[in-house]
Amino acid sequence: MTLSLILACFWVVVANVIAMLPAHKSHWPAAYVLTAIGVPLLGYITYENGPWIGLIAFAAGASILRWPLLYLGRWAKNKLYKS
Repeated sequence: MTLSLILACFWVVVANVIAMLPAHKSHWPAAYVLTAIGVPLLGYITYENGPWIGLIAFAAGASILRWPLLYLGRWAKNKLYKS
């Protein structure tokens, strides 16, 4: 197993531990931090293991961070239709 996949597994464990915390106020800042760490990690996974593994890692990350992605999609749709 490559270093990038080990880091991705650690990222998934940290994301699930954060999701189990009872304080809902900390979920959005944690999502921002997870996204800021996950995007370069996704590039590293793709670089080291190829595009198919990168797509699988992207799908795994998107399933964990689905609400920020939904809000980003809504924001982009509103920006597209307002201009």
